[in-house]
Amino acid sequence: MRQPLTSIKIPELGLVVLCGASGSGKSTFARRHFGETEVVSSDQCRALVSDDETDQSVTPAAFELLHTIVDKRLELGRLTVVDATNVKPEDRKSLVELARRNDVLATAVVFDLPLALCLEHNGERRDRQTPEHAIRRQHATLRRTAKRLRKEGFTRVYTVGSASELDSVEIVRTKLWNDRRDDAGPFDIIGDVHGCHAELVELLGELGYDTSAEPIAHPEGRKAVFLGDLVDRGPAVTEVLDVAMSMVAAGTALCILGNHENKLRRALAGRNVQVSHGLAESLAQLEARDPEFSEQVAGFIDSLVSHYVLDGGRLVVAHAGLPERYHGRSSRRVRTLALYGDTDGETDEFGLPVRYEWASDYRGDAAVVYGHTPVPAPGWINNTICLDTGAVFGGELTALRWPERELVSVAAAREHYAPIRPAASDAPRHSTRHLSLDDVLGKHHVDTGLAGRVTIDAERSSAALEVMSRFATDPRWLVYLPPTMAPAAASKREDFLEHPDEAFSLFRKAGVNDLICQEKHMGSRAVLIVARNADAAQSRFGIANDDAGVIVTRTGRPFFGEPGAARVLLDRLRTAAEAAGTWDQLGTDWLVVDAEMLPWSAKSAGLVQDLYAAAGAAGANVLGAASHLLSGARGRGIELDALAERTRKRAEHVEHYVDAYRRYCWEVEGAEGVELAPFQLLAAEGEVLARRPHSWHLEQIDAWISASSDGLRRTDRRSVDLDSDVSVAQATDWWLSMTEAGGEGMVVKPASSIVRTGGNLVLPGVKCRGRSYLRLIYGPEYLEPANLERLRGRSLGRKASLARREFALGIEALDRFVANEHLSRIHECVFGVLALESEPVDPRL
Repeated sequence: MRQPLTSIKIPELGLVVLCGASGSGKSTFARRHFGETEVVSSDQCRALVSDDETDQSVTPAAFELLHTIVDKRLELGRLTVVDATNVKPEDRKSLVELARRNDVLATAVVFDLPLALCLEHNGERRDRQTPEHAIRRQHATLRRTAKRLRKEGFTRVYTVGSASELDSVEIVRTKLWNDRRDDAGPFDIIGDVHGCHAELVELLGELGYDTSAEPIAHPEGRKAVFLGDLVDRGPAVTEVLDVAMSMVAAGTALCILGNHENKLRRALAGRNVQVSHGLAESLAQLEARDPEFSEQVAGFIDSLVSHYVLDGGRLVVAHAGLPERYHGRSSRRVRTLALYGDTDGETDEFGLPVRYEWASDYRGDAAVVYGHTPVPAPGWINNTICLDTGAVFGGELTALRWPERELVSVAAAREHYAPIRPAASDAPRHSTRHLSLDDVLGKHHVDTGLAGRVTIDAERSSAALEVMSRFATDPRWLVYLPPTMAPAAASKREDFLEHPDEAFSLFRKAGVNDLICQEKHMGSRAVLIVARNADAAQSRFGIANDDAGVIVTRTGRPFFGEPGAARVLLDRLRTAAEAAGTWDQLGTDWLVVDAEMLPWSAKSAGLVQDLYAAAGAAGANVLGAASHLLSGARGRGIELDALAERTRKRAEHVEHYVDAYRRYCWEVEGAEGVELAPFQLLAAEGEVLARRPHSWHLEQIDAWISASSDGLRRTDRRSVDLDSDVSVAQATDWWLSMTEAGGEGMVVKPASSIVRTGGNLVLPGVKCRGRSYLRLIYGPEYLEPANLERLRGRSLGRKASLARREFALGIEALDRFVANEHLSRIHECVFGVLALESEPVDPRL
């Protein structure tokens, strides 16, 4: 006797097909249990294409639209419910194909209500009615074909057989077995064990697990994740299974299915499988145990899924890896890819499948951790990492701590099984995929962790593309571009356009009281990407470069026209970092460093000569001649005292103007005479250092200068507590003294580097420039009262917005690079900074 239907379990991601004759209550059911946008109705599609949902003549076009909407929704990972009669197998076939194409499960809900009830409901409709003969035909067709639904490809089939069930049944939305996004770990992900029990226990001990406990557990609640291939080849398969099965049962571990478990399960079920690649060892060791253990192993393997999505979607584990479009999906194709990887049908000289290098094209946000194919050493490729380091072949057994991204390995006791082919060559630490114009052309958006979604207009994209394609350095080096910086608001003080008062006030209003004021060097902004040696440059950036690094401008161009100067300066920085122990302290073989290159004329000699020197010379000559003529005229008794005084003051302004730019210019030859003033270590292996407090950066750089001062300039600074009037006054006096002596000014920053208040990013810094330096920006006579009053009306809103967005993009680029994401993901941010630079903002700001 059929049990009454009380609930229908629907996967959160999947296709639901409602099947029933007209009048069976499908549409009412859909409105009651699903969101309006989740339901795709054939009647609605008829209305969309013809303005009349009863127009049967447009049915082909309506269903073409319906299939397109269903396809797009499933592609985007949205639950989709199809409200149509769907009584014929040929109507359902196309929907099942859409589910398969998008790797989701298909659920059928059959409305098998009595014919009389369907006719009654149809008769009660006021908007439209279906002919009675059509309902009778639909009802009979459904009853004849409903028994085939599982064979057609529906994973679940539910039948609503009465009016009471229709009114009382509830929808229960369930997670897929692979959806463990709510589980944030922390995890210790372990590569292919292959029966290496002693190595497994040693590794768990190194990871901090209590290996004397039964089952093994971590005292701090960490959870092990086995990447599959626990079995075959090794000497202690059953002991490994004992450990894994007991930990999984106790909730101290997760395990996914490997291809070797899959084959073992088929062998235990009596299937005809080839006993090769170590399966014989597993079968022999299982044979030595009691039959109940083999049954437990078979049940354990049956419970394993192809992959897990963990930690809010930030982590995916799959035995052979998994491209992004299949994360969280469920189909035979997903299972096959997760177990074996993608193959093209070819085999290598050892008779083993040639697998597609999916990781080289991976561009997803989630880190994918996998095993399956042994590598000599694990290495991140585009935010993916292989942990199979061939323990059973005499290599190592490796684990990855998550979210720390730390690797822990133990050496194999010996070679337990001779490999068929040598381990794959060292995995590259960089993307091998070319960049695509489609990633940056037109209007697009970049999602950042600090400022949300940043919009890049099409016009700005075109401008950036011109610079990037024609002038920029090798894109593999280009992992960061520095942001613009907004100045302090206009000062209310007489004879000042900018003053620390306004900079301090800005941060006080934002609730940031601990600040650091850094000397602003008058030079040219430079970003240095420096590797410890050529091998490190090749490994991390994929570039065979004798310089083992590059120096770029704010727009990503090589800083020097000839390579020799860059090589000398990179060597200086490399040597200083070595002498100060920075490489070992940070555990890195590369650094990204933000700096100023001095003198200003080293990069801008042409600008100085053609603009500033020309203006100074012209002003001095004209005003000198004018003063001479006025002096002669006054000697003849003409009253020109006021004009003469004004001309004298203008000449004095020009003299100060010339003095201002000359302070920042001196002769250089290549790297000779060039000084480097680094002020921030942006990133190193495993960490975006830009998140550390500014004082840490300056202390590190002080250590470099103490260890090797050749060509490096210190950045002076003052810490400020806005709650202390003394602290504020001391910083202000320091700024006044420095700028009156010819210094450019200072940059005022939150001491803790990155600050968000009320969900918004606080400006990472504002520049406060001295009176003398500002002559170069606003002209020799900007301090004249009328000019100064006019300049106080300058608008800073757009500049401040630009500074926030560019800063967020820069940090996002570093985050993605440190996480070993695909190069295109990094360049999405770098390109965005360059594009925003073409926004119409007063360049004097």
